[in-house]
Amino acid sequence: MATLTMFGKIGANIFGGETAGESETVDYLSDTIKVSLHTATSSFDVDADEVFADVGNEVANGNGYTSGGATLGSKTLTYNATGNKTVMDAADPSWTASGAGFAANSAVFYDSTTDNLIGYLDFGSTITLASGDILTINIDATNGVFYVTAT
Repeated sequence: MATLTMFGKIGANIFGGETAGESETVDYLSDTIKVSLHTATSSFDVDADEVFADVGNEVANGNGYTSGGATLGSKTLTYNATGNKTVMDAADPSWTASGAGFAANSAVFYDSTTDNLIGYLDFGSTITLASGDILTINIDATNGVFYVTAT
């Protein structure tokens, strides 16, 4: 199972923006949260990357993939007092390859309303899809896209 690696500045961007006076905060339920796919030549800097333009090598538009990625549907945010855990969940995003298909090595979760990065999944190897193949990112039913635990 792949683990979502959070971009370092997401904490600041949830609580008001990294820059003083910045109003571009992430609102998980109200904003449009997307998942984009990226090629093996992608590399991510968790300390410096903050907005979608900071990450490159997105899978090319076409053949079943749309630039910018898929929008997360059925988003929920729940708090469990027993474990002091807040879970941000969503439906599993998926893509169906067509034509020549495409290849992806990672996925980036980001807020397309504010452009702020949330986190990325490294698939560990390149996944190559031929026409008709489906790539689904299975969001964990217990831990969601990500969670925060108060201690």
